[in-house]
Amino acid sequence: MVGSGYFGFFLFFILTLLSEILGTLGGFGSSLFFVSLSQFFFDFQTVLALTGLLHVFSNVAKIILFRKTIDWKLVLWLGVASTLFAIGGSYLTALVDLHYAHLVLGIFLVVLSIFFYWKPDFSVGATLKNSVIGGSMAGFLAGFIGTGGAIRGLILTSFNLEKNFLVGTSAAIDFGVDVSRTFIYLENQYLERSMWIYIPALVAASFLGSYLGKVLLSHISQEAFRKILLILVFIMGVFLVAGWDR
Repeated sequence: MVGSGYFGFFLFFILTLLSEILGTLGGFGSSLFFVSLSQFFFDFQTVLALTGLLHVFSNVAKIILFRKTIDWKLVLWLGVASTLFAIGGSYLTALVDLHYAHLVLGIFLVVLSIFFYWKPDFSVGATLKNSVIGGSMAGFLAGFIGTGGAIRGLILTSFNLEKNFLVGTSAAIDFGVDVSRTFIYLENQYLERSMWIYIPALVAASFLGSYLGKVLLSHISQEAFRKILLILVFIMGVFLVAGWDR
């Protein structure tokens, strides 16, 4: 538990708000930060449920804020595959030991972020095949371990999307993923009734964090945005590797 009383609630809100701001700046949502940090305070199933709810609210906020910069073709291509594989990954959480999942993801994120950082001209065509493969990977990881946004962010970065299109498109793709997996988490009773008190904090942090993230994003160049995204992915990869055996 984060703690009891007002201080515990305040700490949870600040954690969520910072995750949301960084997730918006990075373009892949708050789950990578929220999942990594929340595991120091909650059991993993509670983290999954809270993350799903946070992302549902967060994606609504971003779709509203970035509604003019969404590539709906990519939303369709990545979104369908992501949602289907997120459902499968969500059901697996009740059946499979997740002991090594975060270690593998952490190593993958570190290696991939370093590669893209030192190969700034590397790109992948925004084809149907690449979109479906990338969307499937991101969706499965989102459902299985609670965070697939970094993978999706790296995929969209390799498509050379403009920063606002990356954030808006990523949020629109993620919406179907998070609604489906959150429903499964709640159906499996991952969120105890005593934890519902944190839901208003999730709503407030998601909208405020998305807005503040968009304001900061307007003052950042495209190249700086790309570097920020990759650095944040690298840091969270290190976090996952360092804390995998907790």
